[in-house]
Amino acid sequence: MGSQSTLNKEIRRISMPTMYGMLFTSLYDIVDMFYIGMIGGEAVAAVTIYLALFWALEILNEIVGTSSVSLLSRSWGSGERERTRRIAEQTFVFKALLGTLGALLLIATMPLLFRIFSSDTTVLAYGLQYGYIRTLFVPIFFSSYTVNTILRSVGDAKTPMYLLLITALLNVVLDPLFMFDTLPLTSIRGLGWGMAGAALATGISYLVAFAVGFLYLLSGKAPLTIHLKGIFHLDRELDKKLLAIGLPSGLNMLLKSIVSFIFLRLVAVYGTMAIAAAGVASRIYQFAGMPSGGLAMGSGILVGQRLGSQQIEVARSICLLSAANGIIFSIPLIAILMLFPSQVLSLFLSGAGAVGSEAVLLVRVYALCLIPLAINGGLGAAFYGSGYVRPVLYSFLISGYLVQLPYALVVTLLFKLPLSWLWAAFLLGDGVECFIRLLWFREGKWARCP
Repeated sequence: MGSQSTLNKEIRRISMPTMYGMLFTSLYDIVDMFYIGMIGGEAVAAVTIYLALFWALEILNEIVGTSSVSLLSRSWGSGERERTRRIAEQTFVFKALLGTLGALLLIATMPLLFRIFSSDTTVLAYGLQYGYIRTLFVPIFFSSYTVNTILRSVGDAKTPMYLLLITALLNVVLDPLFMFDTLPLTSIRGLGWGMAGAALATGISYLVAFAVGFLYLLSGKAPLTIHLKGIFHLDRELDKKLLAIGLPSGLNMLLKSIVSFIFLRLVAVYGTMAIAAAGVASRIYQFAGMPSGGLAMGSGILVGQRLGSQQIEVARSICLLSAANGIIFSIPLIAILMLFPSQVLSLFLSGAGAVGSEAVLLVRVYALCLIPLAINGGLGAAFYGSGYVRPVLYSFLISGYLVQLPYALVVTLLFKLPLSWLWAAFLLGDGVECFIRLLWFREGKWARCP
């Protein structure tokens, strides 16, 4: 019991700062949606569509990000400091390069992609105003994620938390200043840039946090110091490993993006306000899922470090304790979302009753999804920490493409059932994915992955 208690304290020690950092990010997202909601339901729908496109772009970040967590934490756990530094530098190179290429592709195709989801000219105008500017900052977003990944992987979870706090606070200040002619509830004059202002506030916030974190890694004061010259060349051996380990995870995210696109298109069948409802409810879900997300990230790093030092049973215990902690932290949030969904939604949808009525049930469905999310996060720490991420891909292939998507197509296009039937697909898919991940976790091949 004592060893389990000690291990649980270590999980919380490294996960809590990550959790708080994700909390700041989620609060920033919610504040962003709050101000955008003041412009109107079409603006919320536009951002919802853009974030679906941006999430697809993050596939490129996922490929290198997943592999870098495994390689960095295992190398650090085995005491190979010089190799850890080289992995960190290559992570910067790859992510910045992929982010730049992805941003150019998205900018070129953005008008076409928006028209797939909505024919509303207002939604299109808002989406392009927001999307073009935010996409220009994609390489900065990717590089900022790299700073946080490197620091967490070498045991420094607090600095990323502070960097995310900087991002959130800056955005809270800059959002209303850039968006409105007069700041809400005050007589202070703003710049009145609307949707473009919201995107610019996000980009500048991430740019400042990245600059601070990057200089810290160069300064020699961080647990791991990188060299500026190391990020200007490619190491073929390491790059092949980054790609080989990360490709299944990237493919998994690609397949998830395809499902998300189809779902959003199905939601669009019910109108612009249904898209807005999905966007707001999704932001609330992301906030509520913050404890499980933070635990999963922190535990994945601990699993990698323990596998690097051949402590397999300890790594297994970390995964199970992480899942249990995720459930415990989620219970109060589940209760709030189940009992008071209208009150939570009113923060974003006041004066838009139609959107609120569509979103109430989705918030409750998402509340129930927090349980499989917590379990998936704990079990996922085994796969991401070990670098054996194929089970993550396979479990989603089965749950998403053989269960969730067929169900959604049938209830929406064949039987033309109310929107509430489509919402149920989220819980169905997450539950099946959780069960399949559990089977692969118990099989144990992740613990034997070199």
